Amino acid sequence: MEQAYEKCLWGGRFRQDEDQLMQRFNSGGFRTEWLVGPDIQGSLAHVAMQVKCGMLTPEEGEILTEGLKSILHQFQTGQLVFGPEYEDVHTFVELNLIRQVGEVGKKLHTARSRNDQCNVDMKLYVKEQTAWVIAQIDRFRETLQHTAEANPWIMPGYTHLQRAQVVTMKHHLLAYYEMLGRDKKRLQSALEIMDESPLGCGALAGTTHEIDRAYTAELLGFAGGPCKNFLDGVSDRDFVLETMADFSILMMHLSRLAEELVLWTSAEFGFVTLDDRYTTGSSIMPQKKNSDGAELVRGRTGRVYGDLLTLLCAMKGLPLAYNKDMQEDKSAFYDALKVVSGSLQMMERMIATMKVKPEVLRQAVRKGFLNATEVADYLVKKGVPFRDAHGIVGKIVIYCEDVGKAIEDLSLAELKQFSDCFGEDIYPYIDYDNILQKGIKKEML
Repeated sequence: MEQAYEKCLWGGRFRQDEDQLMQRFNSGGFRTEWLVGPDIQGSLAHVAMQVKCGMLTPEEGEILTEGLKSILHQFQTGQLVFGPEYEDVHTFVELNLIRQVGEVGKKLHTARSRNDQCNVDMKLYVKEQTAWVIAQIDRFRETLQHTAEANPWIMPGYTHLQRAQVVTMKHHLLAYYEMLGRDKKRLQSALEIMDESPLGCGALAGTTHEIDRAYTAELLGFAGGPCKNFLDGVSDRDFVLETMADFSILMMHLSRLAEELVLWTSAEFGFVTLDDRYTTGSSIMPQKKNSDGAELVRGRTGRVYGDLLTLLCAMKGLPLAYNKDMQEDKSAFYDALKVVSGSLQMMERMIATMKVKPEVLRQAVRKGFLNATEVADYLVKKGVPFRDAHGIVGKIVIYCEDVGKAIEDLSLAELKQFSDCFGEDIYPYIDYDNILQKGIKKEML
């Protein structure tokens, strides 16, 4: 009967099976079936290199190539299941290959190690998924731009969550457009930095076989060629960390926008309403419409931070080269990726379908003395030093609070109590629509 250790790629020097606890503890198989495709992709390139360098005959190479493609098809169609009996994705692929093509399947692993193999798998997967996230960012930016252009309404801008100066909904949404543009650039930079192939680095010191690492790098689409240092090639997880760090900043931006949606949909603000499809209700309060899509994005941001910290802590004390601690990169990255991808899709759909209430925005502008800075600018243009103008307007605001008026509602006589510099031209100068037409503020329109 086949012993469990005989199903392992490393079982030759062992007399006993793993304890079941050790088997479960050691296996990452249940988390990494998404690496079957990249593992076979890397194996196909390795076979092509083996044939090129004379380690396999062309006939053997064809058998292995067809066998690997068959395993991928069987896996994708459910004929082969990556179950808990397999230690990892590499074991799943190689053992099934041997079962299907026979003894020649045992030649597949010549001139490579699981160490360089698993890192090339992860790089291929991270590259592919990072490109997908960038595509999702592009789509969300298009939606933000479209929604912004459709909503040029004036609204309060805030500092310290206090009404500060007049802006537009368009300008507000386009701030997130810019943030996401930086997120895209960071991920593009991460792709460029990681674009070197670890395949051929072996366990940590290369191989004595005459192989062509540049050839496999080219076949796998690594524009930077092969890794220059074997030790670094197998122990590097910077590419996962950098991508997850970029994911964390991206999620921070999505969380800030999510928080604004939560505020804007509350009765206290009432600036927008979200589509029913992205909200939920209450089991006891019939009137409730909760912005749960936004709240979940906000809440799950912490998961991505935690995934990044998990891998940072796993890597911080490791000597060269490979250590099993590095296995934690897979579950951490996969979880972060799913949160990021889902959050981008949710935010894009909420922004695409939300309804803005321009009349509520304008009413909020009138309540916040948002033209106070422009009153000070007016006085400066009349020759008043800015610091004095600042003090004068502060007193005007106190007066307005006491009498229950907005600045623009004060009579000229009331304004002249504070400075003789005021004239009739103050009123068009501090009109909110006119404010946005002045100077550099026109960029908000």
